[in-house]
Amino acid sequence: MKVLHVITGLGAGGAEQQLRLLLRHVPGTHDVVTLTNPGQVAEGLRRDGVRVTHLGMAGNRDGRALPRLVRLIREGRYDLVHTHLYRACLYGRIAARLAGVRAIVATEHSLGDSQIEGRPLTRSVRALYRTGERLGRTTIAVSPAVADRLGAWGVARDRVAVVPNGVDVPRFAHDPGARAAARSALGLPPDAFVVGGVGRLVEGKRFGVLVEALRELPDDVHLLLVGTGPQEEALRAAAERAGVLGRLVLAGERPHTAERADGTLDLPALLSAMDLLASPSVDEAFGLAVVEAQAGGLPVLYVTCPAVDDLPPGTEARAVRVPGDTASFVREIRRVREEPGGARQPSQAALHYSIARSAALHHDVYVTAAGAPTSGVST
Repeated sequence: MKVLHVITGLGAGGAEQQLRLLLRHVPGTHDVVTLTNPGQVAEGLRRDGVRVTHLGMAGNRDGRALPRLVRLIREGRYDLVHTHLYRACLYGRIAARLAGVRAIVATEHSLGDSQIEGRPLTRSVRALYRTGERLGRTTIAVSPAVADRLGAWGVARDRVAVVPNGVDVPRFAHDPGARAAARSALGLPPDAFVVGGVGRLVEGKRFGVLVEALRELPDDVHLLLVGTGPQEEALRAAAERAGVLGRLVLAGERPHTAERADGTLDLPALLSAMDLLASPSVDEAFGLAVVEAQAGGLPVLYVTCPAVDDLPPGTEARAVRVPGDTASFVREIRRVREEPGGARQPSQAALHYSIARSAALHHDVYVTAAGAPTSGVST
């Protein structure tokens, strides 16, 4: 099967990294079109042998992109078009239909209760989403929670397939050598207790709660945030006001796989440097960072995480749900800090979300979408 993936951008976000990982495991021939921002994930895909085309879209209303995408789909003679992220889902579905492709699959990566990819869920946003959804055959929801949200919008259940994100579990195994190297490079003391946060530095991630908590925690506790975004300076200023700027490390975006010879520390290395992952967000579609931390054997504190809450009964996860206020994080961080350390092995939760399982489920969705007029796949 020949598949074209259309995505809004290829920076170092979770959906972008997930696409690259998926294409390493799902059968078939896969090409990728990015509407904007051919960032570090585009470079990685090309190293993997995937053909990546940058459409050069100038903005949300750049109508010139649509005929270019239609022409590309026609010339590629694709069996199926798979779209990712809001803008690409809209333009990609329209272009695929105009190009004569009816097997159209879209993944809903980041639909929360009140936002989609950080934008508020206004009436117009929902209406435009529903209009585009009708042009496709199947929408993949990364968790049952997302499937329920789509259902509440009126998307028919037999048009939704639940396919969780996948994690390359061995890649995130705890590495003592990487832990020491990362701490040294970032200026973290070898004996510090490091609380980590991973994600876009935006208001919705609520990393400010962790900065506030740091003020109430012992001096050996440090905070390591991995990601970039518009809240970076605000977090730095908050840490300075709280008198904890010296215990805050803003590490920026990090690749999931170290491939350059410049010694760049990747995300698995930074997770190894942590002693605890904290996720204060109250509105998550899946919670990929939590699962990646579980693959590295890290204890996790979280406010909302469908990936944990949707686990089959009895599946072990080293994750504790907290109310989300500063005091609850202070209390639970102190508790974990006092616990004896041990071997960091992947949890059952991480193994449940292996990339091999996710790739197999994606392939099933593709086969159904390409071979039947409707799709009723679920997991």
